[in-house]
Amino acid sequence: MTAAVRTTCAYCGVGCGISAEAGEGRALQVAGDPAHPANHGRLCSKGAALGATVGLDGRLLHPMIGQRRAAWSEATALVARRFRETIARHGPDSVAFYVSGQLLTEDYYAANKLMKGFIGSANIDTNSRLCMASAVVAHKLAFGADLVPGCYEDLDLADLVVFSGHNAAWTHPVLFRRMEAARARGQRHVVIDPRRTDTAEGADVHLALAPQSDVRLWNGLLADLLRRGAVDRAYVAAHVSGFAEVEAELARADQSVFAVAADCGVPAQDLERFYGWFAETPRTVSLFSMGANQSAQGVGKGLAILNAHLATGRIGKPGACPFSITGQPNAMGGRETGGMATTLAAHMDFDPKSLARVQRFWGAPAIAPRPGLKAVEMFEAVRDGRIKALWVMATNPAVSLPDAGRVREALAACPFVVVSDVMAETDTAAFAHVKLPALAWGEKDGTVTNSERRISRQRAVLAAPGEARADWRIVADVAAAMGFGEAFAWRSNAQVFREWARLTAYENRDRLLNLGPLVGLAPEGYDALEPVQWPVTAAGGTPRLFADGRFPTPDGRARMVPVSAQAPAEAVDPAFPLALNTGRVRDHWHTLTRTGLAADLCRHAPEPFVEIHPSDAEPLGITEGRLTRVQTRHGESVAIARLTDRQRPGSVFLPMHWSAAYAPSGRANPLVAPRVDPRSGQPEFKHTPARVRPYRETWRGFFLARHPAALPPGLDLVWRRIPQSHAQLHEIAGRGDSLERDALRRHLLREAPGDVLRLEDPATGALREAYIRAGRLTHVLFTAGAGALPPRDWLAELFAADQLSAADRAALLVGRPLDRAVDQSPVVCACRGIRRARIQAAVAGGCGDVDAIGEATGAGAACGSCRPEIARLLSDAPAREVRHAA
Repeated sequence: MTAAVRTTCAYCGVGCGISAEAGEGRALQVAGDPAHPANHGRLCSKGAALGATVGLDGRLLHPMIGQRRAAWSEATALVARRFRETIARHGPDSVAFYVSGQLLTEDYYAANKLMKGFIGSANIDTNSRLCMASAVVAHKLAFGADLVPGCYEDLDLADLVVFSGHNAAWTHPVLFRRMEAARARGQRHVVIDPRRTDTAEGADVHLALAPQSDVRLWNGLLADLLRRGAVDRAYVAAHVSGFAEVEAELARADQSVFAVAADCGVPAQDLERFYGWFAETPRTVSLFSMGANQSAQGVGKGLAILNAHLATGRIGKPGACPFSITGQPNAMGGRETGGMATTLAAHMDFDPKSLARVQRFWGAPAIAPRPGLKAVEMFEAVRDGRIKALWVMATNPAVSLPDAGRVREALAACPFVVVSDVMAETDTAAFAHVKLPALAWGEKDGTVTNSERRISRQRAVLAAPGEARADWRIVADVAAAMGFGEAFAWRSNAQVFREWARLTAYENRDRLLNLGPLVGLAPEGYDALEPVQWPVTAAGGTPRLFADGRFPTPDGRARMVPVSAQAPAEAVDPAFPLALNTGRVRDHWHTLTRTGLAADLCRHAPEPFVEIHPSDAEPLGITEGRLTRVQTRHGESVAIARLTDRQRPGSVFLPMHWSAAYAPSGRANPLVAPRVDPRSGQPEFKHTPARVRPYRETWRGFFLARHPAALPPGLDLVWRRIPQSHAQLHEIAGRGDSLERDALRRHLLREAPGDVLRLEDPATGALREAYIRAGRLTHVLFTAGAGALPPRDWLAELFAADQLSAADRAALLVGRPLDRAVDQSPVVCACRGIRRARIQAAVAGGCGDVDAIGEATGAGAACGSCRPEIARLLSDAPAREVRHAA
């Protein structure tokens, strides 16, 4: 092994430090960095599995023009020429960049500089538009700039934490675990979420509010604070404007607890308890994330939360702040550099002074004069022909954007599409005319900013594979080929960072984003840079903002902004009576291009599912585990039904991760309406009218092979690919007859070598077929027209055997191991493969808390991401099964 390298995780906005050691080949061992202040050595299931995602299978390693390999010089020249020609014929707004929170700050800076300063358009937007754009606008309206005032230490110090649309137990597990010690001393948790998530399960109060009633709930809180005399009028008088206008807006509606509870669909006594706790708890942190932001009312929701904190003066103080938690590792870096179409750069906007300042700094020939197109607008402009050349960097909009079928139409119609990515095949790359190989996590080197404004180094651990290059260098090479070489003549990432730091300090008299002390970093200093929170001063970083009550507004005061409760933009109706909510699962990330490479991360949620309340499912004949059609006016998805009272009646939940490579019929975002918040442009992922119906398959099956299989064209099948440690599992279902199954069999087994074991029952349509070559299992196909299929895990494990035994061969035909029972219950602990039945057995055997279960089974004793689910299993167990030690 090489010496350990301190780097930063590739996933969420917590920004966990990692210690990584490279071994032979691409072997990589990762552990949490105990010295990093964001995580103190903890990692979640995704971070702990990063070593399993750095292989080269499926990587894009060389530039591609169409279907042929090309030299970098040829590919770069073609991209530059096509962009130059398009701009010359149709103007600078005829081209666009769509970038990503997966980029490093140096990459973001280079792309933004090229588009806004040298092409002269602001048509560069980021997939962070889908995550945090509403919080950005709310921050700017309230504080005068996009500023997150708190820090993670506030989560340790708070006596009350409010999770508003934030399932931290799944989306930010390390932060959630960080609060365990505070919970032990009495910290209270209130969760505002229509679903009873793992975060809500362990909360003191769960407010399962009706869709899009968040503003009503938070306005009701502020009105209640006024009634109780809990508003800090001295703080408001000294540091806040707009209070009277907000108070007048509140007076326009009945703000009694009972009226608010009725409108939000929550018990009045629970709402009263939350309002009382908020009023009496000075140290309160309100965390808000996708559930608040991903809404056509996202800015209003954010402002309502900020209003409550400004009215009580709970900001800039230890343990007290509103806290927007980002979803990506460098969403903040993109917001800082100007990677969004609605900002210029370094927290400057498109006012004349800022435009002139940035143009001077860059020596730019044509600064973008106005904001550009936001993500949804951008792809609509691609579709209707206004944008004729598009460069997509490190993201997969064909899966992740709402109304994704329309996005695919846009990409197919675009005259010139460039994709920079680490993977050779993605849903978006399928439309590319040019593909450019980028460095992946573990190879690239630069900086990222986490949710608490902490800049950390992401360092290279592995050598660059093939011809892959850093994204900043790819952008610089294209800029040089377009004729802008002098302005992009960086020789290292350190040079890019120093230029970026200079811009933040340039003519900076009042902007809090200031990296001035880092401008003079020598290469050695950049390499050794320790995590630091901006604003950076000579004394170091700044944990909290606004401690002095001054804000970066013209009068130095924060602004409370009136917001009113609104009905959903599109109401449910008899044709589509359910509200579709989309989101994440615990162990997956975005569109599976990274987590899909780690078999352990595919255990907890192995395939697309739809959560439905039993009262909604039963009248329709939908039962647990059956394939179910989810339909909206925009598309259809097929997923496994999960019936649960954790889902609010009248709503369904569908995860967003699966792509054409893993479950083409299970994609969620083609169903999502492309409505956006009018101020932020952030899409409404949390409410689309929908309906559900049984899929009514006539047969089901599964296929195991050592490599992913392509299904035959022309067959109307539902299939899902689930990576296993030594094989690829394909779950398949259809609504045809035996001819359909025969066509599938011929296609899948057309090249299957070796000996065959086969058992067929024509009466039931059951088929069991296994192929063995040189004693090793190569292919397994099981289908059934009726009855249950055997468990898959033990079959997948047989692919690891160098030689199948006689008992293994017999078991293949029987459909189960001959010497043991197979646990088919769901996996709870992905790190160690511990299933629910084993945990339940430990509870029945006397384990009375999560730690005891960890000692008995190993579950929850590694990364800890599954601890909330284990706690739920404990609470669900009959009282007689939980026997505490005396």
